[in-house]
Amino acid sequence: MPGAKTAVEWLAAVAPDPEVCRLEWERNPLGIALLPAGRAWDVLILPSRLGYPTLDVLARVLDRPGPVLTDFGDARVGFLVPPGTAARWLGTGVRTVGAGTWIVVPHPGRLPSGGVRWLIAPDGSGTLTDPALLELAMHEAAAGPADGEERRRR
Repeated sequence: MPGAKTAVEWLAAVAPDPEVCRLEWERNPLGIALLPAGRAWDVLILPSRLGYPTLDVLARVLDRPGPVLTDFGDARVGFLVPPGTAARWLGTGVRTVGAGTWIVVPHPGRLPSGGVRWLIAPDGSGTLTDPALLELAMHEAAAGPADGEERRRR
């Protein structure tokens, strides 16, 4: 995966010991590591029935949305947003992960072997989803498709 090494460096930089984080990713058969939120990014987690349509809206208006995760069984979709967003988020039905919390993060360059996976992997540039744009996309997604057809889940 192009940019995977840079993405690994960017993600691991938030770990208390980045080298241990990189080793954990390599040794863990699931290719996951536990990383602290609130340093380089927060995560806003939406139920998939809203998360996937929101991602569709973002993909229509942005060349490349920020990193996006999904969990076991695609039940939830997590958007990486700037640090501090979780503390200020007022929307209902959205789980926030910010300072003082940790999140399971898959290796950005390995194929998923179950559990959490990237829908849009980080590229190492530090690009995150703008929370205001995410909120607008959520509103549009919640209103439903303009043509009345159901969007297909990925």
